[in-house]
Amino acid sequence: MPSFKKILNKLIEQNISVSTAESCTGGLLAYSITKNRDSSKIYVGGYVTYSNQLKIENLNVKKTTIKKYGAVSEETAKEMVNGLYLNNKTNICISTTGVAGPGGGTKQKPVGLIYIGILINGKTKVFKKNFKGTRIDIQKNCVKFIFKYLDKSI
Repeated sequence: MPSFKKILNKLIEQNISVSTAESCTGGLLAYSITKNRDSSKIYVGGYVTYSNQLKIENLNVKKTTIKKYGAVSEETAKEMVNGLYLNNKTNICISTTGVAGPGGGTKQKPVGLIYIGILINGKTKVFKKNFKGTRIDIQKNCVKFIFKYLDKSI
């Protein structure tokens, strides 16, 4: 897999703006972008919306969506990424919501279950992933997946 820096350089070369809305990754995605020099050329900013309340207030996630499907769901990831786009209008918008563990998992939503919303040029995709390992392993694997997908998509 190409390094984060190479992918970032690709985004800069093509002048592709990026914003993020994170829950389970807690800012790791934003950090993985902003730790690189020149990231300010493409990274507009992001939200860490850990609580349902902030997902609703900052990203226009519907209360009914969270009530019906839960915060960890395809529907919530999609509404998070679409709300992010409404706020920031970046070329690429990314959302993460899931169960990073070590606790909090259920049979229906086990530890490691992550939904990733990616909006590129107005088209939204939501990925359902099941990552293994410790909390930080799950978070890092989520970020790696996102960068790998971006590398293929830009």
